Amino acid sequence: MATIGRANLPVPAGGNSPTVPADIAALAEAVDPHLRHTVTNKAQRDTLFADAPAHTLVTADDGSMWLKVSSTSNTWVSIYEAPEAWRPLPLASGFTAGEQAPEIRRIGTHVWMRGRVQRVDGAVIFNLSATKIAQVPADCVPLALASGAAGQSVVGDPVTGVGRIEVLATGWERPEGGAGSVLWYSQDGTGSTWVGCDLEYWID
Repeated sequence: MATIGRANLPVPAGGNSPTVPADIAALAEAVDPHLRHTVTNKAQRDTLFADAPAHTLVTADDGSMWLKVSSTSNTWVSIYEAPEAWRPLPLASGFTAGEQAPEIRRIGTHVWMRGRVQRVDGAVIFNLSATKIAQVPADCVPLALASGAAGQSVVGDPVTGVGRIEVLATGWERPEGGAGSVLWYSQDGTGSTWVGCDLEYWID
């Protein structure tokens, strides 16, 4: 059986006597890995193409596009992944949403958080070390510590206007919480009536 093209497609040639059904099947098998395949969503992709060869290209109804990079594991890279909807950020006990509801979204390995948090009783948020204000979902826990500035109230005694926010990484344990805990630190020790949870980080 002769082959043609960079994909080495099997085509009867020369002295080969074509066996039509078998030759068509062989050609279809050879072409299949080079097609763009379609699925409804990522879950269906993982179900139908987990054992597909490397370089398999799959697109979803929302425009997401992935390329498989392993023939032995279900490993993909995202060429484009449609943004997921914002979802509620689970708050720690004793806390509630402020003027902007706390939310989180993940796109690929990038995570965004937004919103404001305040105490249920309206008291100042204060701790001598750190205060746990939320817990990110399991699929948003980073492999390295995520940290950044977090806005806070400038009304009343606490007038610094900014504190620090952290998301603890996989394997981390603090007295305030473990991996995925969202911790807030008062910069000057006076605390705040509300704190922002605006942060973006990578999970890989």
